[in-house]
Amino acid sequence: MNDPTSHHTAPLVVHHPTPITPIVHAAPVVPVQPGHLPTVASVVLPDGRIVTGYAVSPVQPEPVVAKPPVSRAAVNVAIGGVGFLAVAGGLLLLTTFITALIALVTQLVILAAVVFGGLIAVQVFPGNGRRNGTTVNIRKAVIKRNHFHG
Repeated sequence: MNDPTSHHTAPLVVHHPTPITPIVHAAPVVPVQPGHLPTVASVVLPDGRIVTGYAVSPVQPEPVVAKPPVSRAAVNVAIGGVGFLAVAGGLLLLTTFITALIALVTQLVILAAVVFGGLIAVQVFPGNGRRNGTTVNIRKAVIKRNHFHG
């Protein structure tokens, strides 16, 4: 039954809704007429039509609950905190910019030193064919040492 190759499905379960029984009131509901009949108003529109209906008193909005006053000191502290964060962020960005600018100038100085140092080295130590110093022809030195005169 637990074989993964079998293609049997679980049995289908059907749920039937439970009907709600209506609640029967002990006393029947009887419509009650208002104590006085409202007045009927008729209005003549500019195009000549007449609209008749009951006058409805306007709905009074609920009174607005007054918000508690915010102290001036709290407002000043909040504005000061926002200002402090703005200044701190600006200083952080300024510090980062100055650090990057210093790194750029340092790299430019090193590049100039390498380029001009190379130019000076080429002028001081010319690369012409015959050199002075310890450079010798090894083959001639070996022959002279071994007294092979040819």
